[in-house]
Amino acid sequence: MDTLLYKLDSFEGPLDLLLHLISKNKVSIYDIPIVEITAQYLDAISGIEDSQLDNTSEFLVMAAQLLYIKSKMLLPKNEEEEEEDPREDLARRLLEYQQYKEASKELRKTEFATRHMFFKEEENIKFPIPEYSNKHNVSELIDAFGSILQRKIRTAKPEKRAFSGIVGREKVSVSAMTERLLERFSKSKRISFISAFDGAKSKPELVAIFLAVLELISQNKIIAEFSDEENDFILKENKRGKK
Repeated sequence: MDTLLYKLDSFEGPLDLLLHLISKNKVSIYDIPIVEITAQYLDAISGIEDSQLDNTSEFLVMAAQLLYIKSKMLLPKNEEEEEEDPREDLARRLLEYQQYKEASKELRKTEFATRHMFFKEEENIKFPIPEYSNKHNVSELIDAFGSILQRKIRTAKPEKRAFSGIVGREKVSVSAMTERLLERFSKSKRISFISAFDGAKSKPELVAIFLAVLELISQNKIIAEFSDEENDFILKENKRGKK
């Protein structure tokens, strides 16, 4: 058998060297020809005592284990007793090492793929919020309210006023509707003009809500901006008008 020359510092450890020898001999990890592999391993580490490797002792410990396995394999077997294969533990360690090695290769590919990539840190960019410049007349809000009123009338149940002779007239407080709107603004920064009338059950209630909207606008507590996207006025709390 020819003497094999290896540079041990090119291997990560004794298991790496063993895997190389097994691959070179084209044999299975599950059925290692221990005599041949041991001889090749000892040739590979000959003179290791004089090397400058940090893990010299690991190579020598593996050599001792291989010689022990070889001696166990050469001893006569007792046919009556089933004995464990002395190579079994070594095969398991080699398989685990092989799996870790393959996994590290995949991770290394990812490392190389991103080595020359640079990522910019997130910046908190504050853009100036443009002020709403369009001016609207009260008549525009009245027209929008008229549209809402007609829609509500078409879909609403008969009002209490229809039975005014029996139950009397319904009274709705504008101040109560104002408080209801302010409560909604405390929970939401913006509401659509249409949704301001949600929950209204009668025409007097609709009128009271509309008057409450006008009252809040006149007091500079809310502002109305028209949204082309929503095709509706958007009511917002006027923070500049708050005291």
